[in-house]
Amino acid sequence: MSEEANNEGGSVADTLKLVLAIVILVVGIAGFYQFQDQPAWARLLGILVAVGLSVMVTVQTHIGSEIWRFVVDSRTEVRKVVWPTRQETLQTLLIIVIFVSVMAFFLWAVDSILFTIVRYATERG
Repeated sequence: MSEEANNEGGSVADTLKLVLAIVILVVGIAGFYQFQDQPAWARLLGILVAVGLSVMVTVQTHIGSEIWRFVVDSRTEVRKVVWPTRQETLQTLLIIVIFVSVMAFFLWAVDSILFTIVRYATERG
């Protein structure tokens, strides 16, 4: 029974690692605001180091490794996609612009006709 709980929710060590990652991130953010008198590049470097350390600690957990595997698999799938050429993209864009323009004109015409009908109906009533 306890093995099932550990597999679903992670272990105590994973929980402690996640808490440590959050603490590192919070300390980095607090340091960013605490050292306002320092140059912006130094503060930015400090927060980037904190984020990097936090990510490194998080990846060491079960849930972090699952997320990292998802990111790697997603990158692999994106590389398999056959992206359209520039000409195909421009042709599709042109078709969309024409369709949207025609629909906008059609809806404007229907709205104008209905407005005129309602105006006549309310003035005569």
